[in-house]
Amino acid sequence: MAEILRLGTRTSALAMWQASHVARALEAAWPGLHVALVPFVTKGDRTLDKPLPEIGGKGLFTQELEEDLLAGRLDLAVHSLKDLPTADPDGLALGAITERADPRDAWVCPAGHSLADLPEGAVVGTSSLRRASQLLRVRPDLTIRSIRGKVETRIEKTATGGYDATVLAVAGLARLKRMDDATGILDLDTMLPAPGQAALGVQVRADDDRVGRLVASVDHAPTRQAVEAERHFLTALGGGCSAPIAALGTVDGGRLHLRGRVC
Repeated sequence: MAEILRLGTRTSALAMWQASHVARALEAAWPGLHVALVPFVTKGDRTLDKPLPEIGGKGLFTQELEEDLLAGRLDLAVHSLKDLPTADPDGLALGAITERADPRDAWVCPAGHSLADLPEGAVVGTSSLRRASQLLRVRPDLTIRSIRGKVETRIEKTATGGYDATVLAVAGLARLKRMDDATGILDLDTMLPAPGQAALGVQVRADDDRVGRLVASVDHAPTRQAVEAERHFLTALGGGCSAPIAALGTVDGGRLHLRGRVC
């Protein structure tokens, strides 16, 4: 009889891709294992009429999954690591951090303008203080307007809803095969990513040795080293996921390099 794990995930196309990606990796590592996806709609998904900083930062996209994980109704949960608070809730642990994709941010402008040649006073949609602060550092004339929703929704709103451009994670666009919607990729001097961006965190119960052993097979040590440095940087500054703090760690030749920015 196959062993079954119940994996909690948000319901967006991107979240389902991420959960399926982890599920396939686990099933490949452990023949006979079956990972069943359990979808959730979180507070952050339900509340789309306000900017993220107004409805709270930490745990907006993770709390409901964590509660069911602690209650034993789930065996593991997959999160975009940038959405996961830096402190583990009592009883939970990060059993694995998967290999990171491209951590940079993409520029999406339906008219084809770059950030540099966007008309003066143009409207850029983002609900991220990190992204807004870094855009205004380069182009203080821009008008920043909140934009919420799934990746596909934000692309559509930018094309039809009174926005001239928006910023989206390269990893999310690539995973959804939407890179054709990107006008370009913002360089790291202009736009440093959020701590943990493009990495996936696999959350488990801290005392569940069986699931912890299975999940450890998809942990990527260099990515874990890099993103843990980024998350420590965020913690030391007292910032949550809504703070205008950016960081990128890289591991090369056994050396860890951490670049950070506070706006």
